[in-house]
Amino acid sequence: MEPLNLAPAPRARRPRPQVVSLTEAAADRVREIMGRAEKPYAGLRVGVKNGGCAGQEYVLEYAEAAGALDEVVQDKGVTILVEPKAVLFLIGTVVDYETSALSSKFVFRNPNETDACGCGESVTIVPLAEDGAEA
Repeated sequence: MEPLNLAPAPRARRPRPQVVSLTEAAADRVREIMGRAEKPYAGLRVGVKNGGCAGQEYVLEYAEAAGALDEVVQDKGVTILVEPKAVLFLIGTVVDYETSALSSKFVFRNPNETDACGCGESVTIVPLAEDGAEA
């Protein structure tokens, strides 16, 4: 007689949502900027920092190398490196690039934003809890 195996079967892991994605316009602009850079870079680093009148600001910068804990996203031929402390603030964000008669800029469409300042330079973001609910 064989012993009964009472251990529960391991659960399949849910697929993780992509932290950020790019519109075609944003990907085109990033490829253009990276192609003109003075040296090759590992990707575009995206993060969030404290500042501005609404409390937080988005950060975009060249990344020479991926950090050990960076979330690496490949989208439309562009490598995006998300700072570890920014992941829960950025889940579900779509980065776009808009051009108007007076300006051109990257725009973040972040479902976690709860407020933005009038000048458009800073936002308030509620981080997503690890179980997928707002914290």
